[in-house]
Amino acid sequence: MQGEPSRTALFDCHIQAGAKIVDFHGFELPIWYSSIQEEHLATRASAGLFDVSHMGFFRFCGEGVRSWLSSIATQEYLNFPSGRCGYTHFLDHDGHIIDDMIFAIKSEIEVLGVPNASMVPVMLDWFTSLLPEDGSITLEDLSARTSILALQGPASARILVETIGQDNTVGRFACQEIAANDLGIEGWIQGTGYTGEKGYEIFIANQQAPLLWDAILEAGRAHGLVPVGLGARDTLRLEKGYLLSGQDFIWPGLGSSAEPPLPEDFLYRDTAETAVPFGLDLEHEFIGKDRVVQSIELGDRWHGLECLDRGPAPRPGHIVLSSDEDDAQIVGRVTSGAPSPSKGRTGIAMAYLKGVDQGSEVWIQASPRRRVKALVKRPPFI
Repeated sequence: MQGEPSRTALFDCHIQAGAKIVDFHGFELPIWYSSIQEEHLATRASAGLFDVSHMGFFRFCGEGVRSWLSSIATQEYLNFPSGRCGYTHFLDHDGHIIDDMIFAIKSEIEVLGVPNASMVPVMLDWFTSLLPEDGSITLEDLSARTSILALQGPASARILVETIGQDNTVGRFACQEIAANDLGIEGWIQGTGYTGEKGYEIFIANQQAPLLWDAILEAGRAHGLVPVGLGARDTLRLEKGYLLSGQDFIWPGLGSSAEPPLPEDFLYRDTAETAVPFGLDLEHEFIGKDRVVQSIELGDRWHGLECLDRGPAPRPGHIVLSSDEDDAQIVGRVTSGAPSPSKGRTGIAMAYLKGVDQGSEVWIQASPRRRVKALVKRPPFI
């Protein structure tokens, strides 16, 4: 029997802000405070503050830790100097994506990583099974004791400076220990995020999370900052074409797949099929590489779709067809889709398609009686 949902250290802050709370992968988190549309547009125009403490936080340590991670990841960790972050997939021995992860190179012998919320125990088991038998590399799960705040948007740098000082404004995909500041906040900061905007993810002890949350909101009020829930987080990442674990890919080892109407194994994917250009380095050997190489020539591709006609918005599971004719061929299925707040609520989607090139026109079966014409394009949509 499933237990009660967990709460982050910021739960009371969300309630005080009037958040609508939902159960998300076993965590009680805000879906919105005002509305998805308002929070989305505020993040694009000024800034948004997110509680992403449900995400995991791992520390890998030891001589040779970067070489070891390279051997089990699609990314070549040796290409990243200390103080830089990157993106990678971890594949099983059959080449299927288990999870994706942002990582940070803290030093030659220490790497930090952020697995997805529902995958923390899975990835902990996977990494543990692959650790060297001589104990030269260790793995520590810091998830339960760590809160993660994401400050995103064009005004995020100014807000961060007013909150914890100029010394903590790291560049995009750079990272560092949090420098001394008037609030006494300690921890880790990196120039990453899930919105495509300039921003930061801040990793601190749970006890300090409410203090920092309130301070950022206070400093950001004059800049148009708003707290943002999961709803806008999803539409923001969709506009940039970012994968969502559990929706755009699912590991077969979980023993479950997408809800109908997607075929049972439709989301069992490898890195080449996701068409993510910045998380794959084929110049090194890694677990699952053979399938990735084969898929470069033979596999489906994850494409963006932008609706050209008015009609119901594309949603996960919608069939994508070659034409609007009765004899149209099914060329794929939508995995993520929604109206785009930044594009006047034009329908946008991500879908795995076969035999379709960018610039082609396809039709999305958006309802039993309505097909909506869409353009195949490479994200981002804005």
